[in-house]
Amino acid sequence: MARFGLSALTSLLQGKGGRGTGQANAPAASWSRPFGMGWDKPYTVRYASNLDDGPNHGMPLGGFGAGCIGRAPDGSFNLWHLDGGEHWFGTLPDCQFALFESDGQQSRAHALAVKPPVDASRPEAGEPLSAWSWYPASTAEQATGTYAARYPLSSTHYSGVFQAEVSCQAFSPILPGDYRRTSYPVAVFVWTLTNPTDRPLDLSLLLSWRNTTGWFTNTDPTAAVTFRDDGSPEHNYLPAIGRSEGQRNLWVDQAGLKGVLLEGSRSKPIAEGQGQWCLAAPNHLDVQRCSRWNPHGSGAELWEPFARDGSIPNSNNDRRSGANDPASAALAVKCHLEPGASLEIPLVISWDLPVTTFASGTRTLRRYTDVFGTEGTNAAAIAAEALRDWRDWHNQIEAWQQPVLERSDLPEPLRMALFNELYDLASGGSLWSAASPADPVGRFGVLECLDYAWYESLDVRLYGSFALLQLWPELDKAVLRSFARAIPAADPTPRPIGWYFTQGKGRVEAARKVAGATPHDLGAPNERPWDATNYTAYQDCNLWKDLASDYVLQVWRTFRLAPSGEDLRFLAECWPAAVEALTYLKSFDVNNDGLPDNGGAPDQTFDDWPLQGVSAYCGALWIAALEAALAMAQRLQLELGLDTSGEQRQFGSWLEQSRANFDALLWNGEYYKIDAESGTPVVMADQLCGDFYARLLGLPAVVADVRARSALKAVKQACFEGFQGGKLGVANGLRRDGTPLDPNGTHPLEVWTGINFGLAAYYRLMGETSTAFAISGAVVEQVYGGGLQFRTPEAITGVNTFRACHYLRAMAIWALWATHTDWQAIPGAERQPGAEQQP
Repeated sequence: MARFGLSALTSLLQGKGGRGTGQANAPAASWSRPFGMGWDKPYTVRYASNLDDGPNHGMPLGGFGAGCIGRAPDGSFNLWHLDGGEHWFGTLPDCQFALFESDGQQSRAHALAVKPPVDASRPEAGEPLSAWSWYPASTAEQATGTYAARYPLSSTHYSGVFQAEVSCQAFSPILPGDYRRTSYPVAVFVWTLTNPTDRPLDLSLLLSWRNTTGWFTNTDPTAAVTFRDDGSPEHNYLPAIGRSEGQRNLWVDQAGLKGVLLEGSRSKPIAEGQGQWCLAAPNHLDVQRCSRWNPHGSGAELWEPFARDGSIPNSNNDRRSGANDPASAALAVKCHLEPGASLEIPLVISWDLPVTTFASGTRTLRRYTDVFGTEGTNAAAIAAEALRDWRDWHNQIEAWQQPVLERSDLPEPLRMALFNELYDLASGGSLWSAASPADPVGRFGVLECLDYAWYESLDVRLYGSFALLQLWPELDKAVLRSFARAIPAADPTPRPIGWYFTQGKGRVEAARKVAGATPHDLGAPNERPWDATNYTAYQDCNLWKDLASDYVLQVWRTFRLAPSGEDLRFLAECWPAAVEALTYLKSFDVNNDGLPDNGGAPDQTFDDWPLQGVSAYCGALWIAALEAALAMAQRLQLELGLDTSGEQRQFGSWLEQSRANFDALLWNGEYYKIDAESGTPVVMADQLCGDFYARLLGLPAVVADVRARSALKAVKQACFEGFQGGKLGVANGLRRDGTPLDPNGTHPLEVWTGINFGLAAYYRLMGETSTAFAISGAVVEQVYGGGLQFRTPEAITGVNTFRACHYLRAMAIWALWATHTDWQAIPGAERQPGAEQQP
């Protein structure tokens, strides 16, 4: 049964996911939850060494590559991804909104978040901000509000505590095809206060914020690599959390705003983590500002006057802090509402932290510095533009979301997840550099995930880059250009391969990068991303049998499907690397049957799953890639006059031989065997990813329709319906009767979210829409009902565990949008860089 049916509806109405709780305040196609309500049985991490911050995750705020902050469903700010590629999770109670209300007879004031826990790193400090009154959390009996998110919009509605109706909508200008504003380091909070009573109300809205300049830089500059218990490499990250020396806060008054700047010490040139924050409100409002108060005390110096009459100390103390001398700032907007009146108050938090530094000493400037300069002194200018243009930004967000919202043929939870899975482009450790002549929109990258912290893993982005392709196609091209530069490069540095440690086989080393091999990734934030590739050392990526095919298919996909149109220059730039990559991969055809052979150690995206000889997964991708390469060669020769006749003859010969042998070696009469030599008796769920790509791109299909449909039927019965009754999604590989080959297996018994979304798109492309929605619906229900929202993992299991959160591959949900027979470009996505209005 489709998982968007009765069970999904029940969970939504119980507040376990989707729109949740039946509250009217949740916008259509949004994920919502009662404000501050906890989770009964959220998913927990599978490996102790992997990241698990718990389920209290909300939507991130901030532009791509600009760093981002996250406000949770309980009102706390707890996610701080402000150092490119790095993660810090923790609540700063003084980073918060609060509201005072008086009707002339009684008054009340609450911080607009639930009570924070005691800081485990400072237990001696006791209860944080003990003088403050915190907003009550929802319970099963009484909801005190609703949090809802439809990225890049989130809304919080407060109910049953204040007499006023109180709501807040938060967003950043994440606009498809806009390569300027989408990079902005800014969060807009539009508060709406309404007086539904028959008495006038006096209200005061407070915003408090900690000066964190200087915090988000790694104080351990080594590039040393260690291995986790799952064999994956990691590096140490020690941010300067709590550093206060040299910080100061001061008022700022500019056209259109009143605010407070939060600054710190700075070097020349400016270093990572240095710069400014700005809190800002429109200057036509009644604004009070307190430039400095101590967040390590009880908070009474700020809270007592605020709770008394909505005022805060109106002071401009700009002294610089010493060590262990934290400084928070605040502003308050006071207003008077007659009965029935309503007021909209936009408040802005912006930051200007222009530099990201890598452990090798190299550095990059963030993309937004192309607009606001590199000095780290323009937080107020960013805030001023936000206060001036926020209505236009909001209207543009609604316009680009409208085509998806209107697709009533897509179940609402699927529409919700289409938007919300885009979160990873902001919070997935994303880097986006300033432009250069060689990179006119800058260089871009998103981590595979926070546990596997390297950029743009090519096998993962085969699935996960569908969102970037359809919404910001020039960034997708930028990533593929980086791979084109990396394919010819070599790095002979020997490294130990982690998988052999996990197998008890001791130390096995391999060169980091062989010339001609397609790299697995574009490097890690503790080295030189984009330039030092193949960071991961769990397997020897030079031996992988899917990466070259992945690259060629992505280049042709971007050329054919980008909403900005076919770009022959881009195709020509990538062509030499595509030829070199396929030629290198063909060298693994050990028996000269046209098809590269897997080597026994895991050597493809299922990198804990050994394949031997020709495999269905890698072989189908290879055939599709050869078809794509032939199509490239023909277009380049016909339209640009490049002589590609030699490549056409070579690829055509390989293709003819490969097609002649693929079915003969792998077809078993019902589905394709996992490989030709291991004898492993499982149905591999993603056996025909190459056929999906070929059909999507209008290339000749890899296999006949009747065999594709037969294989998909076997996958559905064995790996979906036969695994947990279909409630979790499709497991990677089971026996034909749905039983596991190895009850203790890793990859075969996991449900990979991105693989499932890709499979769902394949079913939809083949006309099996009900199965597509059943698969995607099951995964969406688990993620958004299991406390995994805004940290979607690579894998979930049948025992309520997950692995590798904040995972890139999950954006494959946008493949479902690409497989609409009448799919339409999102408004704005077709724009060329520079088309947006300049300042």
